[in-house]
Amino acid sequence: MLDLDIEKFWEDEAKAHEGNCFSKNVPQVALGIRMSDECVFAELGEEGQPWGYTPPERRYELNCRYNEKARKIVGRPLLAENKPLPPEKRPKVTIPGYRQMGEVFGGKYEFDGNTTWLRGHLHGEEDLKKKLTEVRALLADPEAFRAFVLPKDWDERTRAVYELYGRRPGQFTALRGPVTLATSVYGTEDLLYLYYDDVGLYSEFADVIGDVIVAYIDLFIRESGNTRETFRHGFSFLDDDSNLLTPDMYRAFGYKVLKKVFDYAAPLPGDHRYQHSDSAMGHLVPLLADFNLIGCNFGPTVTVRHIRKYMPHTRIDGQLAPFTFMSNDEDAIIAEVKRDCEAAKENDARGLNLSTAGSINNGSLLTSMRAVMAAIQNYGRY
Repeated sequence: MLDLDIEKFWEDEAKAHEGNCFSKNVPQVALGIRMSDECVFAELGEEGQPWGYTPPERRYELNCRYNEKARKIVGRPLLAENKPLPPEKRPKVTIPGYRQMGEVFGGKYEFDGNTTWLRGHLHGEEDLKKKLTEVRALLADPEAFRAFVLPKDWDERTRAVYELYGRRPGQFTALRGPVTLATSVYGTEDLLYLYYDDVGLYSEFADVIGDVIVAYIDLFIRESGNTRETFRHGFSFLDDDSNLLTPDMYRAFGYKVLKKVFDYAAPLPGDHRYQHSDSAMGHLVPLLADFNLIGCNFGPTVTVRHIRKYMPHTRIDGQLAPFTFMSNDEDAIIAEVKRDCEAAKENDARGLNLSTAGSINNGSLLTSMRAVMAAIQNYGRY
């Protein structure tokens, strides 16, 4: 095990994120890992559903115990300790949920006891053509679109929340898609075959997805109390299934959607433009480079060197494999972190925020985080 000066590490870590991790003043590679709520179960030897529901009282108790252990192992508490309010102090009214994008295309969100999946109900090209026609008609009538997305009591409840607590609904700033959205509502094989069978319909599908995203953005700009002049710029995509497309297929689909949305919601050089695709999508990096992303989180087979070749100014959130981190094999963890730190230091490239290349899963232990910290301190000094 490598030596680790914990207090020195956190002192340097406080400076490591300056300038989006590119500042010449940062002393070491930044640490993006802060664990996650789902990690409490394996760490504490407790039963539970990492991706499912945990009652607030139990969540508070688990997180407090976890943080007590974290202070000893990594020197800092990591998880939120939100003590549930007594019933009489809980909010009397809350901002309601609304229909998600998958539902616009006929999909349904179904909870399987552990997590929620978007299930599609489109079968074949004729179904898709009919649905795209319906969606275009819905978009042509802004009031009908608003009525479809928002529940009937939306105005009453959001007005009450604002009057009681001064809070408004948030903007629409992120989406699981567009490729993942399309494979969910239409089917993976059907989408891939569509490119070869009817590229015009394939392209139209992308156009309509882009238009629906923009409609959601516009709707929630207004609902948040903003205008096109005052809204907060930025958009993030979480698109694991993008790796299924060849560069030509992606240019005709995902790329079109990203361009439309980024041009609309994040048009300025410093605006937040982000892509998460924790899959083997290195072949798409040259295309994504066109968008001058502020940050990215790609799959573990995509190397820091490969990303940096095409994206010299994008913060890299990665590239430690989540399964390596979850294996708790400290030698393997240190080897991957060392590899990435050395790549970030080549030609003084910087811009690495050492994170997992994907989700942090239950089973990932605090000792593994400590191993990452030690590797950064030993191999990630600029």
